[in-house]
Amino acid sequence: MSSLMKQRFRGFMPVVVDLETGGFNSATDALLEIAAVLVDFDENGDLVSIASERCHVEPFEGANIEAASLEVNGIDPNHPLRPAMHEKDALHRIFRSIRTQMKVVDCNRAILVGHNAHFDLGFLNAAVERTAIKRNPFHPFSVFDTATMAGVAYGQTVLARAASAAGIPFNANEAHSALYDAEKTADLFCGIVNRFRPIYEKLI
Repeated sequence: MSSLMKQRFRGFMPVVVDLETGGFNSATDALLEIAAVLVDFDENGDLVSIASERCHVEPFEGANIEAASLEVNGIDPNHPLRPAMHEKDALHRIFRSIRTQMKVVDCNRAILVGHNAHFDLGFLNAAVERTAIKRNPFHPFSVFDTATMAGVAYGQTVLARAASAAGIPFNANEAHSALYDAEKTADLFCGIVNRFRPIYEKLI
């Protein structure tokens, strides 16, 4: 279904991303965890999740970490068993998977999908700049924001409530893990895209 992906999103490949961080300031606060979910169209023409990846990330040198943020995401950056890697290595690993899938679906650029997506894109772009990565597959400022999409489709903007409205099981005890939130956001995004499929198909 590679041609369908290219056609449906004008050559962009949506990638669902969630980040866990040490605060709200992308310039000063640590990136602690990143997860990405790849999506594609199945044989029936429905958008579905096909693969996911998560990396625990070492705080960059001099990074600020707010105690309040750690209370929410439950991350202990100094835990001896935490398999964290340098943020440049983490980004390379995630980007490599994205670029491979972009070739499969014949897309020119990835576009970040997230719940309050500009938060995640801001931290992602800051990490790319810090680590001097040259080949960032993501569009630098455009996103698909599922908070906005869910507000239109379901009248809910909080991820847990939007998932519930969409009939997606959501365990609050697992929330604020990058992988769990990314996978639930992917379910929400795919569901909304599929829900609007009849409208899209009338236009082509």
